Amino acid sequence: MKTNLITRAGFDKLQQELDFLWRTERPEVTRKVTWAASLGDRSENADYQYNKRRLREIDRRVRYIRTRLESVRIVDYSEVQEGRVFFGAWVRLVDDETSLTFRIVGPDEIYERKDFVSIDAPVARACLKKEPGDEVSVRTPTAEKLWWIDQVWYEENGSV
Repeated sequence: MKTNLITRAGFDKLQQELDFLWRTERPEVTRKVTWAASLGDRSENADYQYNKRRLREIDRRVRYIRTRLESVRIVDYSEVQEGRVFFGAWVRLVDDETSLTFRIVGPDEIYERKDFVSIDAPVARACLKKEPGDEVSVRTPTAEKLWWIDQVWYEENGSV
């Protein structure tokens, strides 16, 4: 089950994707389907079949985004979060050999960003409410990993 939290920047990005799909891409694909259908035999018409499939994909994504936008709760930055790990925080974890830096965001925001981690991820859950210097233990499929929180920071405007 996905957590229904999202940052302001993530909400805006989903809204922009919805606007693009609905106002730009869908009308263009619909024109292509209409044109391809006017050519006659649809069973062997690759343009018709491809664009009809693409139209279904767009419609499915539009339905998903609309549903998510209605159900998510936007979490904005608050000064009381400073110094502790909460939703929207950038966190730097260190151990004896490596360091790991990531931002804790909603599950809809992690795609296309390697430095974003869903709040539902074990490493994010282990970090919540901790402060710099605290120990974080994360169970992985192979072992239990021990980290220390080196740094926690927030970006007030929510963008990165």
